[in-house]
Amino acid sequence: MGKYIIYKIGYAFLTLFGVVTVIFFLFNILPGDPAKMMLGQNQTEEQVAIVKKKYGFDKPLLTQYAYYLNDLFPLSFHSTTEEDYTYLSKNKYSATKLFTIGNTTTVLKFPYLRESFQKSGKSVSQVIKETLPNTIVLAVAAISIAMLLGIIFGIISALYKDTFIDKTIQIISTLGMSVPSFFSAILFAWIFGFLLHEFTNLNMTGSLYEVDDFGESVSIRWKNLILPAIVLGIRPLAVVIQLMRNSLLEVFNQDYIRTARAKGLSEFQVVKKHAVKNALNPVITAISGWFASMLAGAVFVEYIFGWNGLGKEIVDALNSQDLPIIMGSVLIIASMFIVINILVDIIYGWLDPKIRLQ
Repeated sequence: MGKYIIYKIGYAFLTLFGVVTVIFFLFNILPGDPAKMMLGQNQTEEQVAIVKKKYGFDKPLLTQYAYYLNDLFPLSFHSTTEEDYTYLSKNKYSATKLFTIGNTTTVLKFPYLRESFQKSGKSVSQVIKETLPNTIVLAVAAISIAMLLGIIFGIISALYKDTFIDKTIQIISTLGMSVPSFFSAILFAWIFGFLLHEFTNLNMTGSLYEVDDFGESVSIRWKNLILPAIVLGIRPLAVVIQLMRNSLLEVFNQDYIRTARAKGLSEFQVVKKHAVKNALNPVITAISGWFASMLAGAVFVEYIFGWNGLGKEIVDALNSQDLPIIMGSVLIIASMFIVINILVDIIYGWLDPKIRLQ
C-alpha cells in the first residue's frame, strides 16, 4: 500500500508540474505587454521599463518560467539584492529563512501566485481566499442536490423499468445532460427569479453575502444559493440518475438478490438492505470527478447569477486582462481536481487490493 501511495503522489506532482508549465507558456505567448496591462493607457516608457524590471518581464521567457516555478514551489531561492526580482521582500513573501549562501537565501514559504494587474497590487492569493469559499459552498450544494435527487430518481427509474415513469425520467435526464449550463442559468433566473418572483421570492442575481444599504453590516442570504446550486447540479444529476439506474438493474440480476427475494423479503427491504449499497460504487466514482469539475463549470453559472465566487472572478479577470488572477485561479482549480482524483484512487486502492496491482 505504501508504494502505491508514493506512486500516486509522485504521479500527482508530475501532473501538477505539467499543468503549471502549460498555464505559464499558454498565457505568456499571448499578444500584449503585461507591463502595459498593469499601467493602463496613460503609461510612459520610463514607467513601463520600471514595471518590467520589477516583475522580471524584461528577462527571457525561460528565465521568467524559472522565476514562476521559484514563486510556486514551497522551497525556493531568493536574492539578497533589492534590484533582483527574487529579492525576499516582506510585502511579497511570507517565508521562513532556512540558510544563506553568498547572495542567495533559501526559504520555506507558501506558493506565491503573484499580484493582480488591476486590483492595486492586491495579491492573487488574497483574491482567491475571498472568492474560493463561495465557489466551494455552491459546488457542495449542487453536488448534494445531484446526489440526493439522482439516487432517488435512479432507484425509481430502475424499479419501474421500461414504464412511462422510467421513460419520462430518462428523457428529463438526457435533456439535463445536453442543455448548456449558461442557457439553463439564464432560463432559471428569468423564470424563477423574474416571472415567478412573487411566488418564489428568489432573485435573479445575488451572492451568499450581501451588504446592507448603509454598508455597515454583512448578512448571509441562503436563498441566493438555491437557483445557482440547482442549475450547477443539473448535469451531474442527470449522470447520477443514469448510473444509479443501470447499476441497480445490474445488481438486481445477481444471485444474492434472488436469494433475498426467495426468503420472503419485501421489495423495499431488498432494495434498501442489499441492492442500493452495492449499486453506489459507480455513482461515488462519478461524483468524485464531478465535484472537481464543478469548480471549473461554475464560471458561467456564477457570472450569470452574480455569485461572487472564483468563477465570476475569472470572467472579470478575462474582461480586464488580469493574467495573474486567471493563471492563479486555473492553477488552483487544476490542483484541487488532481488532489481529489488522487485521494479517490488511494481510497479505492485501500478498499480493493486488486486495483493496486494494475
